[in-house]
Amino acid sequence: MLHKIPLEGLGANGESMRRTVETCVHCGFCLPTCPTYITMGEEVDSPRGRIVLMKEVLEGTVDLKEAQPYIDHCLGCMSCVSSCPSGVQYGDLLTPFRAYAEKKRRDSLASRVMRVLVLATLPHPKRFRVLARIMQLTRLFACLAPRSFGVPLALLPKKLPNPKPLPETYPARGERRAQVALLAGCAQQVLAPEINWATLRVLSENGVETIIPKSQSCCGALAMHVGAQQAARKTARDNLTAFEGEFDAVVTNAAGCGSGMHEYPLLFKGEHDESIARELSRRVKDISAFLSELGLKPPPPLPRPLKVVYHDACHLAHVQGIRAEPRALLEAIPNVTLVEPPEWEICCGSAGTYNIEQPETAAKLGERKARNLGATGADAVATGNIGCMTQIRNHLEAQSVNMPVRHTVEILADAYAQNGGLRV
Repeated sequence: MLHKIPLEGLGANGESMRRTVETCVHCGFCLPTCPTYITMGEEVDSPRGRIVLMKEVLEGTVDLKEAQPYIDHCLGCMSCVSSCPSGVQYGDLLTPFRAYAEKKRRDSLASRVMRVLVLATLPHPKRFRVLARIMQLTRLFACLAPRSFGVPLALLPKKLPNPKPLPETYPARGERRAQVALLAGCAQQVLAPEINWATLRVLSENGVETIIPKSQSCCGALAMHVGAQQAARKTARDNLTAFEGEFDAVVTNAAGCGSGMHEYPLLFKGEHDESIARELSRRVKDISAFLSELGLKPPPPLPRPLKVVYHDACHLAHVQGIRAEPRALLEAIPNVTLVEPPEWEICCGSAGTYNIEQPETAAKLGERKARNLGATGADAVATGNIGCMTQIRNHLEAQSVNMPVRHTVEILADAYAQNGGLRV
């Protein structure tokens, strides 16, 4: 019981944090699916272990400084939620706890600088592009580059794609069946702008008009992930206004972004904006879920057979509960054969800023995921999250596995276009 917790210090989330702790019966079903328990083997690096640690910190029996490293080890992948027979909503504890801890933590100067740099650039495509180009230049002068640039530099492609600015409106082809708004994303616009364009083309082909509100901001997931609650609330509030139109859905094509927007009610709990956040969250749909509900226009067959292995992005499978829909879309393409990888439920190690903050664990998970995907002998990998795509692509290349990594909607777009077949 959390009767010792000073709930006034936790705001409106205090009661839901209490319930989450009380729901956990410490059965251990989460252990085989937790990536940190698998790689580290310590009870305190398991979901039930961290629940106990957070409880004791909040009750004042364990110092935050002692518990913080184990909480930081958590990827927030929520595989434990999928495997929990008691229905423990681990995210309802982890997200507000990180916001609570962020105000009290005392990191090294290097860690603080890196965190500020990440939060000041990644959620802003123009800034991120400038930073990415600066970092790429350090490849030419490796001896002059700061050591802290090593990990994020390794995540960048050797060459950034050219910018592809989005229109304000993209029309439906033929009879209009729906009108949606699109969350454009942040890092994705810099690292893989073709994903948004593929999304627009696929939606248009299916009779959907797409609006891309210019006033939209970052979804806020990155800030939420590190406990920077005020930064997350600021961008989320921008989006409450940007997406208030009468759209049939607010479509996302990055699992992390969609999950971040689904957490808006948690960000504004107990406030006037909570009801607005809840309504927006209800309308947010991943592109695969939206197309499945709408009814997909059958794509023409690919000119040659293609074996695709589908990777479940954690924030799509475990947080949003979307697994069948992207598979159904891929299987709807004639000449595509879908195969399943071992350990689908284990995170690839990307997880927002995790690659930067916990590079060793992230690398172990990335290597493990790449081995499992490579073992299927597929021609290509499909997934629904830019972070996963970057992580998996890097580790497949490191293992000399020639297996292109593409967004599910890119494969669909190529099937509709039939301009020379699938680009792999």
